[in-house]
Amino acid sequence: MSRWEPNARGRLAEAALELYSERGYEQTTVAEIARRAGLTERTFFRHYTDKREVLFGGSGALQELFVGAVAEAPESAAPIDAIAAGLEAVSAMFVGRREQSRRRQTVIAGNAELQERELIKLASLAAALGGALRGRGVTEPAASLTAEAGVAVFKVGFERWIAPAEEREMASLMRESLDELRAVTAGGRA
Repeated sequence: MSRWEPNARGRLAEAALELYSERGYEQTTVAEIARRAGLTERTFFRHYTDKREVLFGGSGALQELFVGAVAEAPESAAPIDAIAAGLEAVSAMFVGRREQSRRRQTVIAGNAELQERELIKLASLAAALGGALRGRGVTEPAASLTAEAGVAVFKVGFERWIAPAEEREMASLMRESLDELRAVTAGGRA
């Protein structure tokens, strides 16, 4: 096995996604993932704690980027506009990753344990966004409501972006979804 080729983490992630798509998440072992990537199980565990984390390894970076953009939005920005800045920043993270995201979401949708992990990830993101908004001086319950709304916009925008026939960029869909939320909360109809 070639252990010295670059991008072991990326190769493991791609091998796992291929195997999960071909055989199913539950039927795939860490040994098979490592073998498909041309690496050892030991190398797998240097990069991931378990086979589930292959699908969620980018969660920390996504949360850090989203929260950082909210925290760094101009002081004059309304809470929802700070969330909009976060949505724009996160959208840039997904450029060129639509097909991989579609495959990942298909694997998650097919497994209750993975669906639960995805919900935990989104709840953690909402809590972190709420903290960032409170750090900007937004009081409760406005901070929590805005954070939860931001995660809902992200979730809806992401689902629209990975839809089979969709070709528009994620940033555009995030802005559209946020505009829909604003229209609905202003008493308009979508």
